Amino acid sequence: MNPRYFKILELDKILARLAAQCAFSASDHLARDLQPSTHPDEIAQRQAETSEARALLDAQPEISIGGARDIRALAQNARVGARLTPPEFLEIRQTIFAARTLRRSLVKLETHYPRLSARAFALAEFKELGDAITRAINERGEVADNASSELARIRRDLNATRSRLMDKLQRMLTSSTYAKLIQEPIITQREGRYVIPIRAEAKGKLQGIVHDTSASGATMFIEPLAVVEQGNHVRELERAEQREIERILRELTALVAVHADALDTNVETLAEIDLAFAKAKYSTEMRAVEPQFIVLSPESKVQRPNIGHWTLDLGLVDARHPLLDPDQVVPISISLGKDFSILIITGPNTGGKTVTLKTVGLFALMAQCGLHVPAKTARLPIFDGIFA
Repeated sequence: MNPRYFKILELDKILARLAAQCAFSASDHLARDLQPSTHPDEIAQRQAETSEARALLDAQPEISIGGARDIRALAQNARVGARLTPPEFLEIRQTIFAARTLRRSLVKLETHYPRLSARAFALAEFKELGDAITRAINERGEVADNASSELARIRRDLNATRSRLMDKLQRMLTSSTYAKLIQEPIITQREGRYVIPIRAEAKGKLQGIVHDTSASGATMFIEPLAVVEQGNHVRELERAEQREIERILRELTALVAVHADALDTNVETLAEIDLAFAKAKYSTEMRAVEPQFIVLSPESKVQRPNIGHWTLDLGLVDARHPLLDPDQVVPISISLGKDFSILIITGPNTGGKTVTLKTVGLFALMAQCGLHVPAKTARLPIFDGIFA
């Protein structure tokens, strides 16, 4: 089929509305790139999956792909050795858990929804990777203390050393000896060092290292000599903490790289399932029905069961153009092909001739994309060419 005619018939607008029903970017792209098929088996599979998804969502409207994300770019970064960040690991874990939940839900419903369940069976659960991320990254998107025993030890030492340093500075702030020197009784940081603000005119009365001066020059931020050694120890432990965090993140990134191909496959499978859900939601929104297909096959003399006759047979009852206001659109009914194969449409300007033609063409495209169509009933051939 020539895609130029798809735009004339406004299939792109239909696909944009379909994409709006999708839950994440991967299925959004699938929806916008959807093309009508000319293969009877593929069209039948698409329609059956849409109908199955609609029945499922009618029965269990809460089912979805959860918080899945398109993590294929993150998997690719891991492949090439680009170290992932804690929030990125949370995205991966969220997608793993969403896929796991959906898989278990659909597998239980295999008897009633076999097509969707068949897709769900392809979803991997990634227990090792999911557990590793859960151990290493907490819900705030930070590397957890128990990510490694070494990190836990470093943080214990760091917290104890920092606490002693802060206590010493706090005593200085509340000491009568320094009360007249201090601009404001707070402990702050400059370039990673803990300092106290003193009045500029008190310079030299408190021994220490000046790390900064206020814009007005009235305040100096000094690290007292009495705490410099403790400050050095804090900085050493902070660097050790960062080195250990970096090691943990690189190790976790390498584990993602091992599973990168399977993670990509999971995202693609989730996108296919979500696209089926989107088609189902759009079908409900349009108050649409599954079209029945009449397959035209000049090469074959055999009638395939449950599909229909091998002759052109098109019938639409109360069809509504899906881009028009459903409360104002006038439904049309058209029959073509059983006793006649040519239909002439006449009437005055603005009488609906163009809308009628576009409705038939758009219905054919939608149906061959696997979408339901807004009509009371719809019977369509499978066209290998649609022209506008």
